[in-house]
Amino acid sequence: MKRLGLIDIGSNTIRLVIFEYSNETGLTELQNVKTPARLSQYLNEDKIMAHEGINLIVETLNSFKKVSKKFHVEELVPAATAAIRQSKNVDEIIETVKSKTNLNIEIIPEQDEAFYGFYAATHTLNIEDGITVDIGGGSTEVTYFEGKKLKNSVSFPFGVVTLEKMFFEDKEHNDKNAIKKCEKFVKEQFSSEKWIKDKKVPIIGIGGSARNNARIHQSLHDYPIAGVHGYDMNKKGLEEIFDVLKNANKNELKDLDGLSRDRTDIIMPSSIVFNTLYECVDATRFTFSRKGLREGVVMTRLQEEFPNAFNKDKVSTEALRYLSNEYHIHVSNGKQRMVLAETLLTKVIEHTSFEVADEDRDLFKKAAYLYYLGSFIDADSSSQHTYYIIANSSINGLTHKERVKLALLASFKNKSLLKFFVKETTWFKDNEMEMIQKLGGIIKFSNALNVSNTDCVESLELTESEDTFELNVTYVTDPIAEAYQSERQKKHLEKLLPKKLNIKFTQG
Repeated sequence: MKRLGLIDIGSNTIRLVIFEYSNETGLTELQNVKTPARLSQYLNEDKIMAHEGINLIVETLNSFKKVSKKFHVEELVPAATAAIRQSKNVDEIIETVKSKTNLNIEIIPEQDEAFYGFYAATHTLNIEDGITVDIGGGSTEVTYFEGKKLKNSVSFPFGVVTLEKMFFEDKEHNDKNAIKKCEKFVKEQFSSEKWIKDKKVPIIGIGGSARNNARIHQSLHDYPIAGVHGYDMNKKGLEEIFDVLKNANKNELKDLDGLSRDRTDIIMPSSIVFNTLYECVDATRFTFSRKGLREGVVMTRLQEEFPNAFNKDKVSTEALRYLSNEYHIHVSNGKQRMVLAETLLTKVIEHTSFEVADEDRDLFKKAAYLYYLGSFIDADSSSQHTYYIIANSSINGLTHKERVKLALLASFKNKSLLKFFVKETTWFKDNEMEMIQKLGGIIKFSNALNVSNTDCVESLELTESEDTFELNVTYVTDPIAEAYQSERQKKHLEKLLPKKLNIKFTQG
């Protein structure tokens, strides 16, 4: 286990995030505090940072040191991006901070800043080919990757703070002329990098500006589940946000749900950047990543000490392992339930016309492992707790719809409760509902075959006679609880079989 604090000294905000890593629960965020520093405003025309800006950095870092001490942080890393990187008096800033805080600021080079965002996104999302965009206060990092391997990267010398200064200073946020000039400038900047054009891949938005755009969109549509990581939008969604911002006055903007008050003056430039990039890329969708620069820095550091900590090829598998550990699912019980469920599904498919898509089968296996994890909170309402935990947890590697489908499968109790949960999102068509019910029924029956958590069942065999199906269950230890529960739950299997089911337990 290791506890590490990262102070992200950006152009717009200074933020402390305290992370903890363990082999059992992965990388978790323990604390996240920020102050809207706006360091860019302390840079004069000659790119020299004023003493007021340097003093602000010193005060903030000393305050964050106290927070870190309370959390017993082993290593505190102050990392600076564009505002300090672009300062001509960068050496003075570093020396002053060192003398007054005893902290060594690490200046992150442009290319490294782009890499860290790419690294975090590809290790926490299940997107093979894509473009990342991270708009800071003073720079915008864009990368292109194929097969989760970095191909191109660039750091543009503009961010939301600099764009606001260039085009919107002393003007309303929705000034038509300012918007038009900003759009033209951003398009020219993106067009200067030929590898960006017409890639026809998803764009991954990273950072605070992306997060605020996602939350605004979620608020506009009364989005029913928590979190923005893995949240998808199409071109119409991005344009909708832009139109809302353009048509809102200053007071309406302050009250806009999803928008942080300290970003009201810089939200329009971010929307312009996202919409312009979407057109240049001819993107397939816009996905938001809550993991970016900070996570990328921390993950690459931890990788040196824990070489197997992060696997970009097994993102969702690792995330669900950590989730199961957090709620104390016993490994052998989870695996036994998964094996039984897979075996039953295979045998049902062999004897019927039942067909399951690969992606549904994958979620089915994961749900069998996680089944009723909510019992850790309360056994009597384990189905309800299971659904809400999974549906509202940020699970790396899963889209939001996949997350909810996993929650529905892992919490399956009966058709009535399934319908109740499904109403929350209204995302699933009748045929999808039917599939979830059938697969959920198999998982529930599989759980009945290991209800004592003793792994007593050794093998399963399904045979067909003229009038019935017979499930022969070979056991190695006394299956009294399993025999009783499987009889109670066999109706879930019978819904998939054209004949009645008889269950026979045989000692191995």
